[in-house]
Amino acid sequence: MSKTVVITGASSGIGAAAARQLHADGHQVVLVGRDAEKTNAIADELGVPRFLADYTRLEDVRRLASALSAAHPGIQVLLNNAGAMFGKYELTEDGFERTFQVNHLAPALLTRMLGGLLVANRANVVWTSSRAIKRVKNFSAERLGIDDAQARSEFEGMKAYGNAKLASTILMKEMDRRYRSRGLGTIAVHPGVIATNFGAHTGHLVGRAINSPVARVVLAKPQKGAQRLVDMVEGKAGIDWHRGTYVENGIVVPRAELRNKALGTAVWDRTEELLTLIVE
Repeated sequence: MSKTVVITGASSGIGAAAARQLHADGHQVVLVGRDAEKTNAIADELGVPRFLADYTRLEDVRRLASALSAAHPGIQVLLNNAGAMFGKYELTEDGFERTFQVNHLAPALLTRMLGGLLVANRANVVWTSSRAIKRVKNFSAERLGIDDAQARSEFEGMKAYGNAKLASTILMKEMDRRYRSRGLGTIAVHPGVIATNFGAHTGHLVGRAINSPVARVVLAKPQKGAQRLVDMVEGKAGIDWHRGTYVENGIVVPRAELRNKALGTAVWDRTEELLTLIVE
């Protein structure tokens, strides 16, 4: 059955590959990207709608949510795929560290603002996560979004990325607790270590490694990572995949943080607190 699927981070890498595959499978694909030239190129290739938004500006996300709600009220799948890793500490114009905003706050805001439609449509929300969450130690919901001397001095790109992705994965699980009974399906998926341009301009060791000539030969191609997302989009929540889980290579990976209801509530409340400062 054809679905209306919104894909963020759709201008390159696994986002673009997923868009091509879903379009080929007959779905109504709606693309969201930051780079106008790349996003328009993919959208023109497929003949599908496109929207532009820079996740380092939360006002862009607000405009995006309003535009999507007006143009595509029948959204059945939101694929929160946009993300980035950065090599140095830098604040956005909204006052948050870039990695945290791009990978957690921005998709949380988009999902929140589309929430009424998603619940009404009994939609699925698929989050692109990362194995980097395994690197996180001493995760604290209370310190999410805190900008202080300690945060600046201890900044490390991969650590910040893993922290933000873990926050989003916990938020995904809390969304499942709150909205599963109303038909909403949620899941977080690590698509694999893929040969894309991820982290290409960060200066971070991982970014350089992923974009090296050797990695381009050895690592999986974007189509493989995209297929893991496509499987979730095309599958039925509760039948083809387990709601509220974190998945690697098609296998549910248990996470203690996802079983911790108090932590889920704390991440939800802290995220709402930060977004309220921006939205209201």
